Amino acid sequence: MTETQTVTHENNPLSGFAALFEASEEKADIGSEGEIVSGIIVQVTRDSVVVDIGGKSEGVIARDEFLDAHGNLGVKAGDRVDVFVESRESDDGLISLSKEKADKMKVWDGISSACERDEIIEGTISQRVKGGLSVTIRGGVKAFLPGSQVDLRPIRNLEKLIGQTYEFKVIKFNKKRGNIVLSRRALLERERDEMKAKTLQTLEEGMVVTGTIKNLTEYGAFVDLGGIDGLLHITDMSWGRVNHPGEVFKVGDEVTVKVLKYNAETERVSLGLKQTQEDPWNHAEEAYPLGKRVRGKVMSLTDYGAFIELEPGVEGLIHVSEMSWTKKIKHPSKLLEMAQEVECQVLEVDAKAKRISLGLKQLEPDPWSLFTDKYKPGDKVSGKVRSITDYGVFVGIEEGVDGMVHKTDLSWTVKINNPADVYNKGDDVEAIILSINHDEKKVSLGVKQLWDDPWIELINRYKPGTVVEDVIVLSVTDFGAFVRVTEGIEGLIPVSEIPPSVTLTRGDKVKAEVSNLDNVDRRVTLTMRNPGESQEAEQLMVMRRESQGKGATLGDILKEKLESMKKTPSVAPPPGDAEK
Repeated sequence: MTETQTVTHENNPLSGFAALFEASEEKADIGSEGEIVSGIIVQVTRDSVVVDIGGKSEGVIARDEFLDAHGNLGVKAGDRVDVFVESRESDDGLISLSKEKADKMKVWDGISSACERDEIIEGTISQRVKGGLSVTIRGGVKAFLPGSQVDLRPIRNLEKLIGQTYEFKVIKFNKKRGNIVLSRRALLERERDEMKAKTLQTLEEGMVVTGTIKNLTEYGAFVDLGGIDGLLHITDMSWGRVNHPGEVFKVGDEVTVKVLKYNAETERVSLGLKQTQEDPWNHAEEAYPLGKRVRGKVMSLTDYGAFIELEPGVEGLIHVSEMSWTKKIKHPSKLLEMAQEVECQVLEVDAKAKRISLGLKQLEPDPWSLFTDKYKPGDKVSGKVRSITDYGVFVGIEEGVDGMVHKTDLSWTVKINNPADVYNKGDDVEAIILSINHDEKKVSLGVKQLWDDPWIELINRYKPGTVVEDVIVLSVTDFGAFVRVTEGIEGLIPVSEIPPSVTLTRGDKVKAEVSNLDNVDRRVTLTMRNPGESQEAEQLMVMRRESQGKGATLGDILKEKLESMKKTPSVAPPPGDAEK
C-alpha cells in the first residue's frame, strides 16, 4: 500500500465497488452532526485518511487517529469504519469527521449498555488517586474505584494493586460528565454469598475442611472456609504452647482444620487444628516412666515453679521445692531462664490430668541420705551457727543438713530464755546428736549433753560463798553476763552484781563468788562484788577448817581473806575501803 492513492472512476480498481456504494448511498441518510455514521476509506495519504460516508460526502481524518498502540496503520483503502460527524460540509466541500470520537462514543455506549444490563467490566488499575484508584477500562476510558470498594476488607497499601487486572461492576455512570464509578467489592460479596450458601449446605460438626487464614488476632485466627469464616482459637492451634498465632501462621496460609462447633442460626464456626493430630498425652506414660532423665526447654516461670516442654504439647512442672536440696529457692528465675535447656528427672505422671512432675535436685545425691549413712544418735558433731530463733539454735552439720539445739539443751545450769544472748550467727558449736527424724528430715542436737549432769557434783563443790577464779565470760546482756564456771557448768552474774567500774566483754576471765544455787530451776548465780567477803563465804571457810580439824579463830579468817585479796583482786576497792 502506497502513502497516497488517488481515486478515479477510470483507473481505481475499486471503481465498481465504489459505484455500487455510491448508488446505494444516494438513497441513504449521511447522518447529522454529533452522530456516528459508517463510511468507507477511499484514500490514505501521508497525514490523513479520506472517508466517504455516502451521499457523495467525504471527510478528512488525521492519520494519527488510525494508528494502533505500536504506531502501525491498521486500515487501508476500502475498509469500512465508524466515524463521528463533527460538522457538515465546509467551504472546501469536505465534512469534519473523527474516528477517535466515534471510538470513544462507542465505548461509552457499550459501557452504558453494560451498566443497564448489570454486566461485568474488565479493567486494569493504572494509578493511585485521591480516595481510591484509577482504572483503565474499554477503549482506554478512565474509571474511578473508591478505596472502600477495592476489597471485602480495607487494604492499607493500595499501590501494590497497580498494574493488576480485575473484573468490576459499574455502580455509577454519567455519560455527560464522563463519570464512571466501579466496585470490585460488590462482585466479591456476590461470590462470597454464593460460596457461603454452598458451604453451609455441607458444613457439620466433626468434619475436616480446608480453608485459608484470613486474619490474625491475639486470641486466634479467622479461617475462610468458602464464604464463611471460622475461628481457630489459639488454644486449639497446637497441643504445644502458642504465645501468639503469628508464631504458627501468616495471612494467606492454607490450613486443614476440624469443625468443633457450628451454630446454624448465628453462623458461628469454631475450628481446631490440633484435633486433626494425635494427642501426645496418649503415650506420655510410656514415653516418660518414673525416674527417667529427660531434657526440655523452659517455657514459663511462675512463683511456684518452672514449666518444661518435653515435646510439643507435653509439659512438666519443676516445683520450687524440687529444685535444690540445700537452697531455699524463692523464685525459679533465680536458678532458671526462659528458653533454657535443662535436664531433669520424672517424679510423677498423670496422663488423664495431663500433669508431669519433674525434679531438678534429684540429679544430685540427697545430702540427707549421705548424712544418715555417716551419722547416728550419740555421735559428736561440730558446725557453725546458721540461724538463731527464740526456741533454739540451728547448726550446719553437713552441706544441706542442719541440726537444732533447743534452748533447754544448751546448758545444765543456766536457764536460757533467748539463745541469742549466748550465741551469734557464725559461732563454732560442738554438740551431740540426740535424735534423727527420717520422715521430717530433722536432727535434734544437744550442747549440754557433751558433759554429764554436773548438778550433784555442783551442789557439793560450789556451795554459796565459794570463790571461783578464772570465770570465763561467754556473753554480755542488758541484764547480766553469762559465764562458764568450769567445763559443763555455766552461771549468770546479774548486772546488779557487777561493779559499776567494771566493763565486761566476751572472753574475759574474772573472779566471782557463787551467791545462789537454785535446785528447782538448776540455776547458778554469781557475784563480782567483793568475792569472798560475804557472810556465806565466811561460814563456808569456817566449815572447811572444821572439816580439816583446824580451829577457826576470827584472826585466822581475817588473815586468809587478806591473802586471798592480795592474790586475785576482782575489782579496785572503792575509796575508803582500803583504810578500813
